[in-house]
Amino acid sequence: QVQLQESGPDLVKPSQTLSLTCTVSGGSITTNSYGWSWIRQAPGKGLEWMGAIHFDGSTYYSPSLKSHTSILRDTLKNQFFLQLSSVTPEDTATYYCASRLGGQWNSWGQGTQVTVSS
Repeated sequence: QVQLQESGPDLVKPSQTLSLTCTVSGGSITTNSYGWSWIRQAPGKGLEWMGAIHFDGSTYYSPSLKSHTSILRDTLKNQFFLQLSSVTPEDTATYYCASRLGGQWNSWGQGTQVTVSS
């Protein structure tokens, strides 16, 4: 069973770049057919899919976030990363990383709370 763990700062100032890491264990991020996503949930709102990096390195982004989102990976460390630039208080949320296989969500991290505030 794949396990995921998010890490990163819990407080970011407006206009800065938020950088989060998802460390994967129990499986490789290059395993065929897997997709690795970032999802967030703002207070009082539903889950919002932000984007994904697939096993082959291809990336996909939510159209609403594409202009200031990047998802990268380090295959040697079996990690993938979220970079969200020019953050505002509206980016305050719990951020999750998750794996997807065959159209089904496979495993989720526990989530990390990030607050954007000066």
